Formats: sequence, structure tokens, C-alpha cells
Amino acid sequence: MTRSLSEGQYLVYDVETQGIDESNAETIRNNIQQKPNTRIPLLNISPGVILYKIGQVPYDSVRIAERLRSWEEEKQALETQIEAQGENAKLARRLGKVTSNISRLERKREYGNWFMRTGNPLVIHDSLKTEESRRQILAYLVNNGFFDASVETEVQKRNQKAYITYSINENTPYLIDSSYTKTTDATILELLSRGQRRSHIKPGNRYVQSDLSKERQRVEDLLKDNGYYTFSKSFINYNVYKDSLEKKVNVEQVIRPPASTENHRVYTIDSVLFSIASPTDAISDENISKHLDGVQFELYRDRYSEKVINSRIFLQKGEKYNRSDVIETQRQLANLDMFRFVNISFDTLGNSLTTKIFTRPNQKYQVTNQLGASVTEQLPGPFFSHSLRNRNLFRGLEIFEFNFRAGLEGVAAATREGGVYRSRELSASGSIIFPQFLVPFNFGTLERFGRYNPRTRVLLGYSYVNRPEYVRDALNTIFAYNWATRDLRQQFSVNLLDANLIRSALNPFFQERLEDLQNQGNNLINSFLPSYVSSISGQLIINFNQYGLYSRSQASLLRFYLESGGTTLNLINRDLVQDRSLQYFQFLKFQTDFRRYLPIDNRSTFAYRLNLGLANPYGVSEGILPYEKYFFAGGSTSIRAWQPRRLGPGSFTPEIREDGTFDYRFEQPGEILFEAMFEYRRKLFGYFDGAFFIDAGNSWTFEVDPTREGTDFRVDRFYKEIAVGTGLGLRMDFDFLVLRLDMGIKAYDPARPEGERFILDNLSFNRPLGERGQHVFNIGIGYPF
Repeated sequence: MTRSLSEGQYLVYDVETQGIDESNAETIRNNIQQKPNTRIPLLNISPGVILYKIGQVPYDSVRIAERLRSWEEEKQALETQIEAQGENAKLARRLGKVTSNISRLERKREYGNWFMRTGNPLVIHDSLKTEESRRQILAYLVNNGFFDASVETEVQKRNQKAYITYSINENTPYLIDSSYTKTTDATILELLSRGQRRSHIKPGNRYVQSDLSKERQRVEDLLKDNGYYTFSKSFINYNVYKDSLEKKVNVEQVIRPPASTENHRVYTIDSVLFSIASPTDAISDENISKHLDGVQFELYRDRYSEKVINSRIFLQKGEKYNRSDVIETQRQLANLDMFRFVNISFDTLGNSLTTKIFTRPNQKYQVTNQLGASVTEQLPGPFFSHSLRNRNLFRGLEIFEFNFRAGLEGVAAATREGGVYRSRELSASGSIIFPQFLVPFNFGTLERFGRYNPRTRVLLGYSYVNRPEYVRDALNTIFAYNWATRDLRQQFSVNLLDANLIRSALNPFFQERLEDLQNQGNNLINSFLPSYVSSISGQLIINFNQYGLYSRSQASLLRFYLESGGTTLNLINRDLVQDRSLQYFQFLKFQTDFRRYLPIDNRSTFAYRLNLGLANPYGVSEGILPYEKYFFAGGSTSIRAWQPRRLGPGSFTPEIREDGTFDYRFEQPGEILFEAMFEYRRKLFGYFDGAFFIDAGNSWTFEVDPTREGTDFRVDRFYKEIAVGTGLGLRMDFDFLVLRLDMGIKAYDPARPEGERFILDNLSFNRPLGERGQHVFNIGIGYPF
């Protein structure tokens, strides 16, 4: 790596920090401006540097500058022409293209080509950056209570490599001895006293300057929620008095009065005006004026439900100003998806506020077409989707949605020996979303639940699937309620009706196999008979700290799902459905899913997922579930060392092929599911991230399956049937899209005889991926969890 260095240049090869005891080691390292290039252990090469050097070969900064100058001259000429000739569509399109090329070349000039942006240049030691890093580390320590800290640097140079050591002496940190507020406003002092337990400045804690910033924001939020409209954190100052002997500080919070009055004013809502302006100048404004519950409505057309809009306005005449209510009003009005924007402003007169909510309607119709690729069973397949949205369908702020999707996907066929074959899928649905709970009687739900973004969805849909084993189409209808808490921490959905009419046409070979299973006592064929499946279900999602945004904070998500199928059949005589042309089902299904995301440092993260599911048929089901209600283990978002839906159940052993490998052609449905997935993720360079994972789990059945020995769940052996896989992953994270390639290797295979299930020792120098069939490659879009 040092061969390309000039004389006097030194590669930053290693950076160490010493003496960190109580401070945050990762934050201190983040203040170091120069860190070594990421290297592959043992090989001592840096993929990022290699990519960067590949990009340097064709990179010509002089040529880029010349092209940039040429495009800028053309842009200037086009702007002159447009200014002289007026609006010209052809010139405008050309100007847009030229501007785009200039932006692309400017990015290329500053950051290099794709290889250079993805890779990393060699980190050459710079003494000025080392000194700046030392100063920043010291500043961090002082701001976090280590007032007597010191930082020294040592740079050792040999063989054109620089080894940098930052020696830190923290000394005794300063603790907060006391904190108090100084103000002439007795009302503010009382408010702060009542909320003192929520203060970020607590006696006994180490002094941290960021806690003062948090406390300043908390005080501003508290006062603005209690009528202090004009108050801001600029009125708050802090004085910190340091005791060098006792190593303690006293924090004085000073709230200054405004320049014009002795105390800060408390404001009250005097009136609320809600207006919807005309979407364009071409549509005349009819100036419709209405009044409801203290809110004045000014509408350009009489097409909007004042009751629904009013349920999303939480600013009431005569109440104190509350900024949280202002933000919630803006958020809930935006959730209606009826308006391009929602602006809320206030006019002051004395201690009174006139509230003005100004909006413009969103476009009536919205059409979206999408062409892409999806991944299910190892091979990507193209899809096309079309959606149409019609807003304010019945003038009650309803939304009509039509969705169509057609796609091809690669799936493993059970009717042919090995390979991946094409599956065709098509679906279409029409739904109406009402911005309230539709109930038979008026219980005041509209006004009571406006803060929870209540929605009722009525859907009618059709789906078609053509696989090598079967052709399956279904007609379904759904009546569902959805709502969420104000902070979106809890999200609820209840499907009062989910009814499906299903029809299947089986491949002769697959039908013959199902009939063979039936003759042996397995009635799985009933899942493919013409059937009617209805259910009631509910789901609760608890999102802790915005899981899914992949921020630097810990986050987790907990999901509960409960479904009861064929519930209404409990209310009728069972004999009425004995002689029937349709197969009916009764079942109970429960699933819980917990995911957690734990940042370790700025470049690495640990994440895990625990998933448990139970599905039990009863009554007229005759021990069989609808095929879509079974659980399946294995695949890119499950146990990744097994092919999709091919693991288990239990210790069931698939048929063995002539080459000695298992025949994984057939999907393996189960009624009990357990999965535990653990993944260490680390940023490598550029867009590339790496991962190491361990997955464990399996599926089981409640009862003995005469055609699949060992599938039933038993307490005395289930722990011996938990499959374990491990592997490595490579991801390309483009922020808006994550492409994923995972290689899973079977470590413990419960399908093998006891005593032979641990197979990780099959890996060797000659067989780094183990025996045939032991490894599986998974392509995916997005993170597995």
C-alpha cells in the first residue's frame, strides 16, 4: 500500500487511544480526523483503496473542466435565448438537460467518478489534522465534565507508515452539586417546579454540556405548551460555577424577561379560521363560508366535510396556546392526504391569537406506474405495477385506490427435478379509505378519535398465481379499521372481515402426490380444494425509537398478530356445511415478532430478531389450514442457510437424491414457527457494508403427520431440532435502496440422524463452502429485518 507514496509521505497505518476510562471511547474516536484505510486481515489489502485507484486510471480532471466549461457556456446561451424569446418548451427542455449535465460533472469534479466515490484514497499523515484532532478531543472532554483533562499525541514513523497514539488523561470529572432557576416571573417558576423531575440537569450526575442544550429545549417546549407563544430558548442562559477543590459545579438557569414587558405574556386562542384556496387561478373561488364548533371555514367550493376537518383541528377558542396542539393539527390534516400543504399562522392582538390555517387541495387524481424487480426464491423477477388514487370521492375526504400488479418470479418447482422455474402473478384491487371509523350508530367517534388518524378501509380484490404445481386464483374482500397513537409509537389494525373465495387447478403430478399423501393420512389436498376462507384479525405494532430508520440510536419493534378463521361457523349447525361444494376452515393463528437494532459504534451495528408463530386448525377444517395460513421456514428473510420454505418441519428428513443430497423440491408447511436471527453489520467502504449472521429456528406441527415423520412438536426433543445456519453478507446501501447478497452455510441440520447433525466441520481448505447443498446464496432487496 505504500509503494505509490512519495518521499516524506507516510500512510496512516494505525491509530490508538489510551487512557479512556469514563468518557465515551467511540465519540472520542469520531473526533479523530485521520483513520486508517479499512484492510482485510491477513491479506493486508484495502478494497476501498483498490477501487479508488481503479477509478483514478480513466479520471481526467482537465477534460472534465473543459466539458464543464462547454456546458456552462451553452447554459448561458440558452438562458439568453429564453430571456429574449420568452417561454419556449424546446429551449426549456434543453436547458434542463444541460443543467443536469453540469450538476453531474460538478459532482464528478469534486468527488471523482463512481469508483473513486465508492472507494477511499490512501490516508496520508497530516500533522495539522493530528493537532486539530487533539484539540477536538480535549474540547469534547471539557464539555463533558473533564475540566482538568489533558491530551498528548505521539507519532511513530517507520517504513513510510505512521502509527499515531492519542494519550488521554481524564482526571477527576466534575459532578453537578445543585441546580436552580433564577427568574422574576412567578408563574414560569411554578411551571418549572412542577416539571422538575423531567429536568436533564440532575444533582449527582456528571456535568455534560449537551444536557444544558436539552434542558433549554425542554423548558422552551414546556412554556410554549402553556400559552407562552412568543417565548424562545434565546431567553434562557446558564451560568456554571466550578469548585476546583470539590470537583463539583453549581448550575444556575436564568430566564430573562422580554425587553418590552416585565413578564412573558400568556396567549389565548381568540378565533380559528380554516381556508381552502382554489388549486389554480383557472378555477374560480366561490367564497363558501361556514361555521362549526367555533371554527370559521372559508372554502373555494362546497365539496369538503367540515365535520371531518374539524375533528383534525385541536386548537379551540378560549384555550391557551399550545404548540404541541399546533403540530398535531398540522400533522393530522396532512394525514388526510387532501392538501398540498398545511400552513398555520397566528396574528396577535394583546394577549389574544387569531389562528389561520391555510391550505390548497391536492390533485384530484394521482397515477403511479412502477417497473422493477422483486426477489423471492433466489432469482429476481420483473414486475409492473399501476395505481390510481381518486381523492375526496364522496366529498367526505374519502380516497379511492385502484392497484394492479403483474410479475414474474423465480420459484423452485415440486413437479420437476431441481432448478428454479417461472411463476406468474397478477393482482388487482379497488378500495375506499374513509377518514373515520364507520360504525352503525353515532358514538362520537369522529370527534373522540381525531388525534389517532382513524381510517376505515373497504377493499375488493382479485389475485392469480400460476406456478409449476398449480394455478390458483382468489376473490377477496376486506373491511378493516386502522389507527395510531399521536407519536406513532403504537399502530393498530383490526380486520372485521377478511373473506376469500379460492379456486385451484393442480398439475397432474402434483395432484397425484397430494392424493398419495391423503391415502397416507395427510389431508393437505383439502387446502387446494375450492374453498371459502373468512377470518377476523387484529394487529398491534409497537415501535420504540423509530425502528426502521437505521439511526445511531437503539431502536426496537414489537408486533403482535391474532387471527380467528371461520369464527361465524361456531354460531351455526355444523351439519349445514357437511355436504358442501366448498371447503370451509376454522383456525386460530397467533404471531409475535420482536426486532432490535443496537449501534456499537459509528461503523458497526448488532441487530437481532425473534419470531414465534402458532396456527391451529379445528372444527370443520379436519386438521388442515388454508395453505396461505401455514408457516414456512427458510429463505432470505428467515433461516438463510436453507432454501425458501424448505426447512423442517421438526426432524423430518426429505427424500435423498442419487447424488446423496436432500430433495428440497417440496415446500414444507408447519403450524408452529420459531426463528432467532442475529446479525453483526459493519460499514466497509463507500456504498458497501458487510455482515456476519447466525440464524436458528424451525417449524413444527401440533399433531403427528403420518407422511412426514418427526414433524410434531415435543417438549423432550424440540430443542434438538432447532436448525442453525451461519454466513456472510454483502450489501450495497444507496440510502434509498439496499441490495443484499447473503451466503448461508448449514451448521446444524435436524433432518440428519442424531449425532450427525453438526456439519459445520465439513468445511475445509479444499471445501470452503462445505459439502454439496450445504450452502445457499440469497439475493434480497432491503435488510432481512
